[in-house]
Amino acid sequence: MNGVDPQVWLTWDLSRIADRKITRLNELMPWRYTAVAT
Repeated sequence: MNGVDPQVWLTWDLSRIADRKITRLNELMPWRYTAVAT
């Protein structure tokens, strides 16, 4: 849907989720990943 490989995004996401504050979880959404990955 966002042009993101789900497995790659989930791996990226899980490696960062523990270090995020609850108020910054929106930074780990797939549409944010595409901006970071490019």
